Amino acid sequence: MSASYGIARRWTRGLRSGQIHQQFMGCLQKFTTTSSALNELIVDIPSKQPELDPNTVTTSRDEKRLMKSGVYPIGSRRRRAAIKTSDNIPFEHMPYHCFQEARKVLSEERDEILEKIRCEKLRISKWLKQDVSNLKGGLQRHETRLRAMKNYMNKLKIQADINDPLIKKRFEDGLGDMNKPIYRYLAEKKWKEYAYPLIMQRIDQFSIVPDLQPFFDPSASVQVAFRQRKIKPGDYVDSRMSQVPGTLKIQVFDPGERLITVVMVDSDVPDVEKNSFMSRCHFLAVNIPLSPTQTSVPLSRVSSAQLVAPWLPPFAQRGTPYHRYSIFVLQQNPNITLDVSELQKQIKRDHFSMQAFVSCHKLRPIGLGLFRSIWDEGTINVMQEASIEGAEIIYKRKKVIALKPKERPRGWDAKHAHPKYDAMMGKNRRPFSKVLRKR
Repeated sequence: MSASYGIARRWTRGLRSGQIHQQFMGCLQKFTTTSSALNELIVDIPSKQPELDPNTVTTSRDEKRLMKSGVYPIGSRRRRAAIKTSDNIPFEHMPYHCFQEARKVLSEERDEILEKIRCEKLRISKWLKQDVSNLKGGLQRHETRLRAMKNYMNKLKIQADINDPLIKKRFEDGLGDMNKPIYRYLAEKKWKEYAYPLIMQRIDQFSIVPDLQPFFDPSASVQVAFRQRKIKPGDYVDSRMSQVPGTLKIQVFDPGERLITVVMVDSDVPDVEKNSFMSRCHFLAVNIPLSPTQTSVPLSRVSSAQLVAPWLPPFAQRGTPYHRYSIFVLQQNPNITLDVSELQKQIKRDHFSMQAFVSCHKLRPIGLGLFRSIWDEGTINVMQEASIEGAEIIYKRKKVIALKPKERPRGWDAKHAHPKYDAMMGKNRRPFSKVLRKR
């Protein structure tokens, strides 16, 4: 008690004299006066997640972070790792003697081909000045010869740039100008290596030929995406994901702008009356412009002047097998537009015939997107939101009754068909006398 009492007395004396108050305020003043060095330290703290460079990302985690922000890595991972670990030297100034000598050889070869291109241009200009009436074949021969000369000149342009390392680098980086023949050639070559055999295999596997078309050889690359997710040909797509219209990326490999028609068909709709299947049109749009540089076709942004049948969400009712949804890209004849109002009167969704539509309007199939759909937990809600009837229907297969008559027993079976042999055959364990008494 005495020690605590003495401390309390000294504290009260200090309060009366004001010494403790001055000491406390001095400490408070020293504490609140911060130095500029502390502020500098706070500012100089580096961010936890630095900005990623699409040219130098090498790990899968960084690639995913970069793609979530909407930027895709450039080139292969091996190339990005080489750029990250080497000096920042321009590609054309690489300090390798063999590389520079090889570039000189390629440059000389390119100059020779450019000279051939100049000569071919002169030949084309002279051919255009000729009078068609003096030619033996007339206008048809003139156009055929002109087309052949232009094709030959395009081949020369491709040969002039095919071995240029800078051209290949720009193409791998996705910076190629698709208006130039060399980039279209490289894009088609890359497509023919994997994507083309894959879509041809899917066409054969899912019997697209002959169910929808008698013959089909795609000449354009078609990529389908739902909600920014790319769909591989033949993949299963959830009904909630395909409820919103998808986006098509269509890459053509020939020059010029053209008009296309986009049709999505379900070829596995059950027809109960005929005990078979029919086709249904889920989307139809016409007169859509397309070129080698204009490749994106968002189906949700198609104008009303081009829309014949709006988007009907894909669905597969319970009990039915998987449904094949085919998105056909059909090229229209040059300088010919289809009448939307007339098509709206003619086209019906159910019992839609793809072959009749193509032949009637003289269209040419150039590309195909393909995916599958089955009944899932979201199908009922999708059908109800789209006001589609039959969400609660469950399909079952009919039991097939054999039409072949029942065969009569012959031989040993006929001899032992009497009830007295039932116990021996294991059919009846009761004594034979009781069996006869009941009969």
